[in-house]
Order: sequence, then C-alpha cells, then structure tokens
Amino acid sequence: MKNFFRDLFYLQNGQGTDKMQKKIRQAVILAGGYGTRLAPFTDHSPKPMYEFYGKPFLLYLIEQIKAFGIEDILILLGYLPDKIMDYFGDGEKYGVHLSYRVTPQEYETGARIKDAGELLAEDFLLMYCDNYCPVDFKKLWNSYCEKNAEIQITAYANRDGYTKSNLIVGEGGQVLCYDKTRKTPELSGVDIGYAIVSKKALRYLPEENCNFEAAVYPKLVRQGAMYAAETEHRYYSIGSWERIELTKQFFSPVKTIFLDRDGTLNVRPEKACYIEREEDFVWLEGAKEAVCMLKRAGCRLILITNQPGIARGNLSLGTLERIHEKMQRELEEAGGGIDAVYYCPHNWDEGCLCRKPKPGMFFQAQKDFSLNLCDCIMIGDDERDMQAAMAAGCEGILVNEEYTLLFAVRELLGREVWE
Repeated sequence: MKNFFRDLFYLQNGQGTDKMQKKIRQAVILAGGYGTRLAPFTDHSPKPMYEFYGKPFLLYLIEQIKAFGIEDILILLGYLPDKIMDYFGDGEKYGVHLSYRVTPQEYETGARIKDAGELLAEDFLLMYCDNYCPVDFKKLWNSYCEKNAEIQITAYANRDGYTKSNLIVGEGGQVLCYDKTRKTPELSGVDIGYAIVSKKALRYLPEENCNFEAAVYPKLVRQGAMYAAETEHRYYSIGSWERIELTKQFFSPVKTIFLDRDGTLNVRPEKACYIEREEDFVWLEGAKEAVCMLKRAGCRLILITNQPGIARGNLSLGTLERIHEKMQRELEEAGGGIDAVYYCPHNWDEGCLCRKPKPGMFFQAQKDFSLNLCDCIMIGDDERDMQAAMAAGCEGILVNEEYTLLFAVRELLGREVWE
C-alpha cells in the first residue's frame, strides 16, 4: 500500500514513473588508468587484473554485476587493454556479454565516457575498477527512481575516518557538496562509485580531456539533481598497496557466523532480568555442541549481544567479562570457542547505533575483520536479531525451543556450499 501511494504521487507529479518501469540493463566499468600507486605490478599488468585467491579483482566485479541482474557490461580501457580483453573475451564464460571501448592511455574518466557515448544506455550503472562494496543494488535503483535523480552515487558514511571524505549529504540523500579536492570544511562521506547515471548528465562534459566527477558532479549538485545512497559497509580497494591486505581479508573464503547469546546459547532470563553472575549463565541443551561443530567446520564465530543491564546498573563491565570468560572456558574445554564478542551496554532509549535491532555491532565487526556481511549468517532467537541482520545485509536464522541452535547448525552445515 505504501508503494502504491508513492507511485501515485510520482504519477501525479510526473516524476520518476518512467524510470520505475525500466530495468538497468547496462553496467560501465572505468578501467583505463595507469594505476601508478600499485607499481611495480602495474608495470606489466593493468590494475584490475590483480588477483585474490586465483581470481582477478575485475572478475569479482563482473560476478557482482551479474548478481545485480545486469548482463551487458561495457569496459572502458586505456592502459594495456589487451591484457583484459584477452583474459575475459566476450564474457560468455562468465554468463555475461562484455564489450570494450579503448581510448588513449592519457584520457581521463570524462573523456573515456564521452567517447563511449553512442554505446551507453539511457540509464547505466557506472563503476570504478578498483572499488568493491556489497551494495544493495535494488535499494540504489529505487532511490534513483524515487528522487528523479540524474546521478545516484553510493557513499561510504566514513564515520571511522577510513579515508578522506569528499561529500556533504543532506536530508533525503541529496548531495549538497561534492569536492574532489577534499578541502571543504565538514565533509562527511565519500563517493565509492556504484553510481546510476542518466545519459542526460553527459551534456556537462566539455570537449577537452577531463575527469568525469570533477566536470559533472558539481553542476548536478547545484541543480539538486544528484543524490547519494549511504552505506555503513566499508568498501575495499586495489587503489594502493596499503589497501591490498584488507581486500585480501575481505575476499577470504572463511565463513563468519554471528551468534546471539541469551536464548540462543544460554537459558534466557525472565523478562527485565539479566545474567548478573557467572553461575547464572546456563547452557541450552546442544548449544555447546553446535558451537563446536561450527568451529570444526572452520567458521569464524562472533557473539553479538544486547546488555542493557550495564546501563541500568544491574551489571558491571567486570562481571560481564567474567561471564564471557566462563563461556569461553567451557567452550574451549568442549573443543569450541568464540572469536570475538561485541555487546551493546546502552538502554533501549539512548538512541545508540549498536543496540539490536540496529546493525551497529555488525558493522563494527565488519570493519574489524574485513567481512563481507552479505556472506555472513546471524543465528538468534529474537525478532530483533533478524531485523538487525537484515539491516546489515546478513542472512538471519531464527531459533526457538523447538528449532534449537543445534538443529539450525546441522541444517546449515548440510547445505551444498558447506560440503
């Protein structure tokens, strides 16, 4: 019903409806630069061919684009183009159709896009060849349509100062400032690509060689036609050697399972009561066995738990630590163990970002372990666990007294991808 009234609004106001009836059918990848910061690798190979676990970075992007439902991919090349074209060919092997446009090495992104103008769809997904982020593409496309934007970028929130910000994003996602020099005060957020672009935006490209963002984005900002879909999920890059190790961790095949505590691992206390002593932590039947099974399968296990008893004065940090030490000790004796524990100490009305159903603890773990949250699973006994998992982009598995953690883990380890 909500979507009905939204679409009716756009119909009555002539906004967005044509876009909403369409589907993005083309992705464009900018892959023509020298990649000087990745020398000496780039002395003999283009940057997106850097491999992780036997696959070039560009293949991870192509597989992601296919997962978005887009099979027509145009790659804009310049430096050592044959290295990429010879490897990927027409894309049939990967279930997509690849085409290429080769321009002189000295061309900047604006010149490459302008040169490819005749090959571009009316709306296309524009991506950088050196950034990867598990974005919610459906959300990105819906926002582009609803805002009637000419360009909808994806912006990393950058609350952790991971890089230098280049944006100011206002209410509703409208971009109020784009500064490629990153010198404007109070910048917050950074463009990471994954931009849905209307071909109309190309009218701002000059004839001379230029950077696409520097030439086009400020003009669209002034017109109120540029929006950003913000993500808390860190992006991963091959832009420099400093980022390579984190990106390697990100693509690691190790599976990560998030676990709730009370009601999932141990007996849940009565409502409005808390586990306040070590002896109050009592394992649910089969829970220790389930954790050990996951560890034997090579999983990384991360505990995510709300502990409002701290804010309410019922529980001290020292006591919480001792409870978790007991939990770890008994798990290790059984052949298991938890790799990390995250807890929210706040009360429900404090407005924090970490208390489930908010996903803040997931995103903190994501950064600490360079996780791809779309590949992670959350197991918990409360609907708030599932809501937090969904907000973080994880799969959620809800357990209860009948469908226990042990049952859930047996089914999980029986999946084809685990065999």
